[in-house]
Amino acid sequence: MSDDVTTKPSNFIRNIINTDLAEGKNEGRVHTRFPPEPNGYLHIGHAKSICLNFGLANDYDGLCNLRFDDTNPQKENEEFVNSIEEDVRWLGFDWQERLYFSSNYFQQLFDYAIQLVEQGNAYVCDLSAEETREYRGTLTEPGKNSPYRDRSIEENLDLFNRMRAGEFPDGSKLLRAKIDMASPNVNLRDPAIYRIRHGVVHHQTGTEWCIYPMYDYTHCLSDSIENITHSVCTLEFADHRPLYDWFLDTLKLNSHPQQIEFSRLNLQYAITSKRRLTRLVEENIVESWNDPRMSTISGMRRRGYPASAIREFCERIGVTKSDNSVEMEILDACIREELNETAPRAMVVLDPVKVVITNYPEGQTEELIAPRHPQKEEMGTRIVPFTRELYIDRADFKEEANNKFKRLVKDKEVRLRNAYVIRCDEVIKDDNGDITELRCSYDPATLGANPEGRKVKGVIHWVSAEHGVKADVRLYDRLFTVPHPDSDKSVDDFIELLNPNSLVTLTESVVEKSLATTEAGVVYQFEREGYFCADAELCRDGKLVFNRTVTLRDTWAKIAQ
Repeated sequence: MSDDVTTKPSNFIRNIINTDLAEGKNEGRVHTRFPPEPNGYLHIGHAKSICLNFGLANDYDGLCNLRFDDTNPQKENEEFVNSIEEDVRWLGFDWQERLYFSSNYFQQLFDYAIQLVEQGNAYVCDLSAEETREYRGTLTEPGKNSPYRDRSIEENLDLFNRMRAGEFPDGSKLLRAKIDMASPNVNLRDPAIYRIRHGVVHHQTGTEWCIYPMYDYTHCLSDSIENITHSVCTLEFADHRPLYDWFLDTLKLNSHPQQIEFSRLNLQYAITSKRRLTRLVEENIVESWNDPRMSTISGMRRRGYPASAIREFCERIGVTKSDNSVEMEILDACIREELNETAPRAMVVLDPVKVVITNYPEGQTEELIAPRHPQKEEMGTRIVPFTRELYIDRADFKEEANNKFKRLVKDKEVRLRNAYVIRCDEVIKDDNGDITELRCSYDPATLGANPEGRKVKGVIHWVSAEHGVKADVRLYDRLFTVPHPDSDKSVDDFIELLNPNSLVTLTESVVEKSLATTEAGVVYQFEREGYFCADAELCRDGKLVFNRTVTLRDTWAKIAQ
């Protein structure tokens, strides 16, 4: 057992495992699994499950498998498989040689189904999909038996083998478990075990099979085959647990994992419905699955979220049995805390206005030295060229302002970050009255110094006009305008809740020279602006594109108000 177990906060799952170990259950083993369906990209909710399952295995010196529950080839493909593997690795977890697919067990699952038929616990049903729903009943009314429920074992074996042989068309027959159509738990009302699927190519088995097992049947048996001890899943599967246990008990399997449910992660201003995420991609509402506005792990990676910050977030929100809503600000805080320690500093001017230092020599370039991180000398320094013509951000200047405005004002002074104090002497405007240039003077005695009696209230950032590098800057914000877009009933379609300002692209921004050859994926703190990541998709052929990862402080609540 890892020493981390005693130092980490306890939760009900750890309490269950501790009790099992104390009682000698499972021969003292802890073996978990992360079992995604490869029908989409993973999202932040999956990150919680990944961290939980792999984390438990690590803390208890156990094992964790990565298993794809790939029972629906109509919605699954190799792209999703590869993306899931990449996401799990990026989060920092290793399944070693324990990579499995439920399709690895298709023959064994078929044999188990034959056993159920031979025991009289399963039958072939000819009801249509509509009739099956009608016979199933409702939450308040019991279902009724299928007219095919009492077929003989011999007839069911013959029909099921013929289903396997491909003799029947899609939708014409189902293999169903024979449990109890009057059960108050609708999951036990003779659930489907196998359905027919012709004309599809499975990403692992090709066209070998034309019948495919259902998820509830496959999942528990795959857990058993892999000798999982603790099958950790989200709360929506709590009502499925009796069915999970029924299959394992009815087949009298030696390995009977314990299913344990925890609350799923509901992150505010985001969606974690795979169906809705798929719609955003397929309808081109977002660029792709890894659009930085998406709640997908690949989207967060592209946006510049550190994997360690996501792990910390999952640890911080904890594990509970009751549904809850997690504020986006908690995730943002984890991102900021990590990047504040690790991100090198640089300067960017998002909306440039030219500044001419009239008393600075023409043609001269001064190489100023600035730290890459103000608290970490080991990160070294960078050269920041200072020239007669500079850019500052348009928002950092006003012709007139009160004392609360601590930036550049006409006829007043401000300090340039890591450089000199300047004074604005003249404002140049075009025919429309828009400011095109600020003419300023500098005090050469103020580099790295603060002369006695000199009071300069503000510090602003800047970039040399001659040496600065043009860049596109993408300002990302919440994708939705309401905290709970997955459940909001104020509109008929969740698409109506999209934030029209979730992406604003600035095409005239200028970054300092040190970023000219930056590598894609590197995150910087742009001083006074926030944390920005060099876009892994768009930074190519000399083009620079930066995504805003997170602001320097939480401004969303104030904006919303």
